[in-house]
Amino acid sequence: MDAVAELLADVRAHGAVFRQTITPSLRVAPGTPLTLARMLRGEAWIVPDGLAPVRIGENDIAVVRGDVPYVVADDPTTTPVHTVTTADYCPTPTDGRTCGTPAENAAVLLSGAFESRGQLSGRVLRLLPEVLVVPAESPHPSAEAFADEVGKDQPGQQQVLDRMLDLMLVSALRTWFDTAPVRLDPVVSTAMRRIREDPARRWTVAELAAEAGVSRAAFARRFTEQVGEPPIAHLAGWRISLAADLLRRTEYTVDTIARKVGYANAFALSVAFKRRRGIRPSEHRHKSSV
Repeated sequence: MDAVAELLADVRAHGAVFRQTITPSLRVAPGTPLTLARMLRGEAWIVPDGLAPVRIGENDIAVVRGDVPYVVADDPTTTPVHTVTTADYCPTPTDGRTCGTPAENAAVLLSGAFESRGQLSGRVLRLLPEVLVVPAESPHPSAEAFADEVGKDQPGQQQVLDRMLDLMLVSALRTWFDTAPVRLDPVVSTAMRRIREDPARRWTVAELAAEAGVSRAAFARRFTEQVGEPPIAHLAGWRISLAADLLRRTEYTVDTIARKVGYANAFALSVAFKRRRGIRPSEHRHKSSV
């Protein structure tokens, strides 16, 4: 895997929500880990609290961190007329939402959000600025396809929206990482790849450093600087993310999953899982099946 693939490997939407906006100015409340905004027509401004306004032109994509309250407006000075929360998103329209075909000649913004942190990688969030904009000339999935799907009411729509948000986010971040000053060097990429290839192995920092071909101290320093957490903490997070996927997608017992991801038994996994996720593996499986 390349460095960007390593960073984005566990970015996954679960409960993605979208809306089409034609209101002149809206305040977007924090509460989702990440929001994407894409201009379908016209232009708008994203005005984060305490930061300079950021213009997004037609077909541009903006990615906004969820800890940043912001206003989206036709002009940076326009006063917001409504506060948007996750309850205001499609596909179940209520007053104030625009999910179908917008009026001709109106500036239209399609925004998508991760409803809950779920599989969204904290590593990715730590590397991002408060707001980043990827220009229209970069290769992106069709905006019209997203807009069309948001207006539908068909079986399996939530799963389609989840995958669409994944695709739009990964496409935007891949473009941004390609030009941003955030890069994983080969030492860190090698270690991350080995962790993913063999998560059940009882890795130590010294063993990962040897795989990467550098000293233990140099490896630990470079890994922590670039990934935002120490190697063993990253390994633990990856194992829990992998376990969460297996709990949701398979019928393996918790004990079997524990051994697959590097824990001695179901009890050890349960302790680690609850420490990271706040719930037991069995509770996560039940919630995912509802």
